[in-house]
Order: sequence, then C-alpha cells, then structure tokens
Amino acid sequence: MSDISDEDLLAALGVEAAPAKPVARSARDERIIAGFEDIQKFVDEHRRWPTHGDEKDIFERLYAVRLDRLRSQDDCRTLLLPLDRQGLLTSDQSTVPTTWDDSDEALLDALGIEPETDDLTELKHVRSSTEKQAAEEIAKREKCVDFAKFKDLFEQVQREIDTGLRVTRPFGIKAEIQPGRFFILGGQKAYVAEMGEMFKQDYGDTDARLRLIFDNGTESNLLMRSLQRALTKDEASRRITDPTAGPLFANNAEEGDEESGTIYVLRSLSDHPKVAENRDILHKVGVTGGSVEKRVANAKVEATFLLADVEIVTTYKLMNINRTKLENLIHRVFDPARLDIEIMDRFGNPVTPREWFLVPIFVIDDAVEKIKDGTIAKFTYDPKQAKLVLRA
Repeated sequence: MSDISDEDLLAALGVEAAPAKPVARSARDERIIAGFEDIQKFVDEHRRWPTHGDEKDIFERLYAVRLDRLRSQDDCRTLLLPLDRQGLLTSDQSTVPTTWDDSDEALLDALGIEPETDDLTELKHVRSSTEKQAAEEIAKREKCVDFAKFKDLFEQVQREIDTGLRVTRPFGIKAEIQPGRFFILGGQKAYVAEMGEMFKQDYGDTDARLRLIFDNGTESNLLMRSLQRALTKDEASRRITDPTAGPLFANNAEEGDEESGTIYVLRSLSDHPKVAENRDILHKVGVTGGSVEKRVANAKVEATFLLADVEIVTTYKLMNINRTKLENLIHRVFDPARLDIEIMDRFGNPVTPREWFLVPIFVIDDAVEKIKDGTIAKFTYDPKQAKLVLRA
C-alpha cells in the first residue's frame, strides 16, 4: 500500500481539510514568548548565554534576569520548551521569586536600574540605583572645618605634578582607593583622609566609609564603592600617583609602570684649565630617555660635553616621570653652582654649556633622595655650605 497522506486522500475525495485553528494565547503569553525570542537572538548573535555583571551591557543584564525568571516558572517552561532550540531552559535553575512581574520595567527595577526614556528598546541613558547613590554622596558636601591642615598637602601635590614627581593617570578598574591617595574628580583634587572599617554589602562586595577632602575646602563622607563609581563614570577623572609608590627609582617596576629614562652624572676629561682644576667637583647632570652610553658616545665633538670625552660617574633609573620637567628642576636647584665657561665649538663659534655644575657627588646623591621623597622642590644648593638648603 502506497504512503498517501490524509491530506492527499481528502483532496482526491474533493474534501478540503479545515485549517488548524491557531492556538489562542493570552497577552501575557505573547509577551513572554517575545521576551524569550529576544534572548534567543542574543544567543544567536553572541554565541553564548547572557550573564549577570555590572560591567555587562544593560540589555544583556536584562536578558540574564529574564532568563532566570523564565527557568523558575513551570508555566513559562511549559509554554517555551517547544520553542527552546538552544536548550536555554534545561540548565540549572536560578533562585528567584516564585511570583513575578514580567514587564521590562520590573526587570530593570530588579537590576536597580531606572530608564531615562519611555521607549525600553532605546535605553540611551540608564542610571543604576547605586550610580544615583554615588552621585548624591559626591554632591553632598560640607565645609571642611580643619581644611588648614590639608591645604599644604594639596599645594605640595600640585608642585610635584608640575615638576613631574607625580603624574596623573586614568582611573583604572584595578586602581586602589586607600588613605593618603589623591584623585581628580569633577576637575577637583580629592584626598582620601580617612577610611573606616571594611564591611560587606548585601550583594557581597566589600566597602568602607571614607572621609574625602576636596581642594576647594569641602569634604564628603561617602562609601568607597561610591567613589569608585564616580571616578569610573567621570571620563576626565584621574588618579595621582604616589612619588614613592610610583616609583621614581624602584628596583622592580610594577605592572603598569613605564620606564621614563635615566638621570646621569658625568665627569669631564677635558684638559681645559678651568675644568682640570675643578675636576673632582665638576659634574654634568642630565636626563635621557635612551642609553647613557649612546648619549655620550660622541662627547668629544659636542660642545655640550665640553668637546671632550667624559666618564659616567653614576646613573639613576626613572619610572613614571616627566624627564624634561625633572631635568629643569635639577638644573634650577643647582643653578647657584653652574659652571661659567665659554668654549669654541668645532666650527669656531663661542658656546656656553649650561649643564655643568660645581657640586660634589654626595650632594647630587642627596638631591636624588629628595626627589624620591618628593621634597626636592623645596630646596636649593648653597655653594658656601656645599649642601642643599631650604629655599627662602
């Protein structure tokens, strides 16, 4: 007997088969199916399931919450299993409420997110409840009654930024917030003066209450996580590096550190009378971004090296520092002992080299230590005492 379908037999008899009546679905069922199809489209596009996480796209977070809830409801699973071509409903179920509002507004509320548009398909601007809390805490400032004891700190930090002893960097995800750290937020410097005991938030993250001092004389008592969110959201925010934890002269560079160059100290081998009589205390102090050996390779044909070979006395490696600013600072400190000499270059033109100083090596070592501790900008060299002294 040939395989003839019922439809073929009915057609041969001249009987039209009544079309199957579409299954009537409630508005809620249609909405659930449409929401599930959105999740399926996400999986098709990204080749993975939507996951939770503050760093995730808002729609992925919404789909992840929606999928958790669909998995937990027997009626939803029964409705959607025939449509589940990706096995989304057969994984381990998440722990979610047994009853729920399946609207997108409710899902966003579950995420702590407030949409700033009426069209949920165009979430151009969304603010989480934690982001709103952070903004409110940052905005809520009071006058700092003891600002006088912090004012000098801000001024010193600015000097160290100007001279390159500190640098500003973008606030990264791994950046730490600790007492004594400086940041730039909303165009203002902020100093973490105090940090309370660490505790766990309801969602598991550790947090702590801070006392944050701003350079305009105000302060804010906010949570550490609120400050992190504010710094992350502010595209112009920066963290100000610590001059000793940068570090300028570290033996081992930390992750993210950039080698900026080398301070070099040279002794001239010139037979010029003025050089020869002061050879033991006459030094050239400079900063280079390359090899010191290459820098001095052609010393005897360069007027800046007194047209003579030189001896490398010592060098100091630099990390995360502006070479030009530091060199200018060093030369300013030793300016009272600058060598006054005029020589003829190889073309017969008079030249006055500016980087040679009548300074003992132990004083240069002292200057380097003061660069390390961030106090060098306060000092100058006194030739009579042969030591660094506080500037007037």
